[in-house]
Amino acid sequence: MGKQETLGFILIGVVLIVWMWMNAPPPPEPGTGVQADTSSEPASRPPEQQVQQPPSPARPATPTIDSLGVYFSHLAEGKEATMTIRTDLYTAEVTTHGGQLRKWELSNFETWDGFPVQMVDPDYGRDFALLFLSRDGKEIRTSNLFFTSNYHPRATVELRNRESHTVVFTLPISSTQRIVKKMTFRNESYGCDVEIELHNLGDVIANYEYHVVWESGIRYAEHNSVDESSYATSYVLSGGELIDIEAESFEEKTRRDINGSVEWVAARNKYFAVAMIPGKSESQGALVEGLKEHRPDNGVVERYSLNLKMPFRGAPSEGAELTLFLGPLDFDVVSDYGVGLEQIMSLGAAWIIRPISEYVMLPLFGLIHFFIPNYGLVIIVFSLIIKVVLHPLSKTSLKSMKKMQALQPMMTELREKHKDDPETMNKAIMNLYKEYGVNPAAGCLPMLLQMPILFALYSVFRSAIELRQAGFFWWITDLSVPDVAIKLPFTLPLMGTDQLSGLALAMGITMFIQQKMTVTDPRQKAMVWMMPIMMTLLFNSLPSGLNLYYFVFNLLSIGQQLWINKKDGDEPLRKVPAKKKSGGLMGRLTKDLPKVRR
Repeated sequence: MGKQETLGFILIGVVLIVWMWMNAPPPPEPGTGVQADTSSEPASRPPEQQVQQPPSPARPATPTIDSLGVYFSHLAEGKEATMTIRTDLYTAEVTTHGGQLRKWELSNFETWDGFPVQMVDPDYGRDFALLFLSRDGKEIRTSNLFFTSNYHPRATVELRNRESHTVVFTLPISSTQRIVKKMTFRNESYGCDVEIELHNLGDVIANYEYHVVWESGIRYAEHNSVDESSYATSYVLSGGELIDIEAESFEEKTRRDINGSVEWVAARNKYFAVAMIPGKSESQGALVEGLKEHRPDNGVVERYSLNLKMPFRGAPSEGAELTLFLGPLDFDVVSDYGVGLEQIMSLGAAWIIRPISEYVMLPLFGLIHFFIPNYGLVIIVFSLIIKVVLHPLSKTSLKSMKKMQALQPMMTELREKHKDDPETMNKAIMNLYKEYGVNPAAGCLPMLLQMPILFALYSVFRSAIELRQAGFFWWITDLSVPDVAIKLPFTLPLMGTDQLSGLALAMGITMFIQQKMTVTDPRQKAMVWMMPIMMTLLFNSLPSGLNLYYFVFNLLSIGQQLWINKKDGDEPLRKVPAKKKSGGLMGRLTKDLPKVRR
């Protein structure tokens, strides 16, 4: 392998290492887990005419008559009545205290410790309320008020097939003034359709605006909260532009106030999301807040609160329609809403990587799983298919490296001969390449062309919910997290972990074999062990599904190289025939004319 090719491999390796290091989740700390809730402090903004700066959102513990004013003080006390709605996808519980959700448990997903994934933070107790400023200058959160309902206390509804059920909450402000919230639950959807009605509230709500708020964020569901926080963020789609708001500090909240048309607002963790999607009555803005918080055992959580600003015109009867989504980040599920909600999924850079992930990798992954239920076997078949697709490129690369290996003795001779004249040496080596028809860049170019595909695979395997808690065999019980094969008596330097991944180690061994087969120059023998060790340490904290893919892919590459070596092993290195000069157009026209004697 020549100097140019070696340099190309080093550059490619550096790019891979830097890119994966930037995107890789932090290594798990011993004991790091879901130590606390993921509730996000409520984000709210009173109408601008009443305050110069929006106050820091904080849900009041207990409302008082003074805090509720003349319009709502009589609604601060009441009797709470709950109702349970069970579907094939989730179990929801609603309450008259605030007309809100108390529970939204996903039926098909469990937390790392075996409990159903709970989307509503239990420490807040309930969520999804209205917020506005009253005419007497009070900030009103309907979460603090008692509604009436159309169900009997502790009632339960079971939905099957395409059934739906509507729960109606009414806040009776006076005999003619009321707020009505209708929530329609459907069996085959993670979304809840919501209709808000405001009757005769022109002299109650100030500043021609009210807010729909989701205040508690999303509760974490994975064991490693540091890893989960690396995915946690919030988004606003406004005017067709996706805006991401991420908590940046442990001390100060990140706050983003957006005015104008808003298609939806959402927050996510690693595998789940909450989103509010306005319907006919388009939102006129959004307010999002995020905050990082320390947790025991070096844990970290990021909490986000969402706020949709809705227009209020003071008409006798008006309102809004929206959809509340609480579910998994499954591409088919979120894309079915037709509003671009799939943009919040981590599928790589939008300009080149994401299209490969979205239109090639995910459909192919799903197609294979349709026939093969075990996701470990799916990844193995997936690796085989990708290897077959990339075979022409990798074949060119391997043949080029084989030619370079055959040229090594002659190149060594030229270097010795012209060791005191680098310019003459380089010219001689280039002439040697030309004489034997070898392109020193041919071995690197196919690898560069494969990099977008490899990055797309990396993005998909890191965040695919299909791999979450999907076991393979033996010690590989969850393809979405690092597998632990060996517990070390010490902590790995720079990695911060005392665990060694069996698949990462196997991947490193196969990489070592590949390097041993391709690196023949004694001056480059450090490459044989340096890259495998670096990649093993880097991949040690990555999901086992990704390591399984690279391990199988490397095995196939070794087999491919052995096959090419056997097929072309006895083929001698031939010089490229020199092209004959034709003398140009006139030469071709006159070559057959008889020669004239003088």
